Amino acid sequence: MADDAEKTSREDAAFMTSAMLKAYSHPLRRQILRLMARRGFLRAADIAGELDVPANSASFHLRVLAEAGLIEEAPEQARDRRDRVWTGRKGALTVGGPESPVADQALGDAVVAALAEDHVDLLRRVVAWTPEYVSGRTAEVHASFVQRTIRLTEAEFDDVMHKINDVLSAADTAHDDTDPAGRHWQLDIVVADDTI
Repeated sequence: MADDAEKTSREDAAFMTSAMLKAYSHPLRRQILRLMARRGFLRAADIAGELDVPANSASFHLRVLAEAGLIEEAPEQARDRRDRVWTGRKGALTVGGPESPVADQALGDAVVAALAEDHVDLLRRVVAWTPEYVSGRTAEVHASFVQRTIRLTEAEFDDVMHKINDVLSAADTAHDDTDPAGRHWQLDIVVADDTI
């Protein structure tokens, strides 16, 4: 049974299509996706208000994200037939790799640069908060900065990354969305071996 569950969670991960890469490369669309991940369901008006953009711009970007397969409609959340509510695509996405090379190298490079930019922003926020915690001025945990070096084969490393994704997916599924203590955590995992 565990093997079936592991196989299913690994099948949930997919390589990004060119349309996904193009949609994801736009900074406002990445903001929309992060906001949607935190809120679960959004309307164009929600995005316009939260991100301070015109409603027609929010609608345009939602259409691009939907056409790319990064979001989908959630009619069960709509108030009526005219109400369009959106939710994010489930499962992990990978930019590309040997099994599915990126067709447009410049586009792939742009998405990787965007991911790095988002990661640097996360690191800035963690570094700005950390002195509050390490000095004892706050006991609330808002971030974590962990560094660890381990020796693994490439196959072992791949297995570890799949297991991490499985654990995160299971925690997300098990979480009670009505719990008022719940917070959204952005998790960036950056790893490199000693050859680069």
